[in-house]
Amino acid sequence: MAALFSRYRTKLKVMVRLRLDRRLQGRVDPSDILQETYLDASQRMAQYANQPGLPFFLWLRFLTAQRMLITYRQHLGTKMRDANVEVSMFRGGMKAVATSIAEELLAGLSSPDQAAIRHEQRLQLQDALNRMDETDREVLVLRHFEELSNHQVAQVLELSKTAASNRYVRALKRLREILRDIGIGQL
Repeated sequence: MAALFSRYRTKLKVMVRLRLDRRLQGRVDPSDILQETYLDASQRMAQYANQPGLPFFLWLRFLTAQRMLITYRQHLGTKMRDANVEVSMFRGGMKAVATSIAEELLAGLSSPDQAAIRHEQRLQLQDALNRMDETDREVLVLRHFEELSNHQVAQVLELSKTAASNRYVRALKRLREILRDIGIGQL
């Protein structure tokens, strides 16, 4: 089980990093979620072996998504440990502002003007992506960031392979239009 899990650990970690709510990023590490997922998979392996409904990787991905939901409920669904009411130790002071500015400036080692332009483009891109169909956005994430095959995307989204392929082509075309419109360039 350990060898099988380690084979897919990197891909699962990308999935967790992409989908981890920002409010939890200081509280929960992706490795913690994967460790819990490994325990879940170990406990359910016999059940999976008797009736594998999905390829092994997609089953692990499903368990990882379930573990993330449990983690969200634990941290965002309780009043005592609610991440929404936590206060930063800097309370929004200059250290927090300086850290944010440093991160922006060091992301590509660019000038303040270039960082400001990139920030504005990121906001425009986020807005445009939010206006895209949710399934089309998900297809892009699954294909480009989680690096799933078209067949795997179809299985995850419960679509036919043709529908998954069509959605991917349409979403990619729409994303290229968005990037061109906000001056980021082509994929």
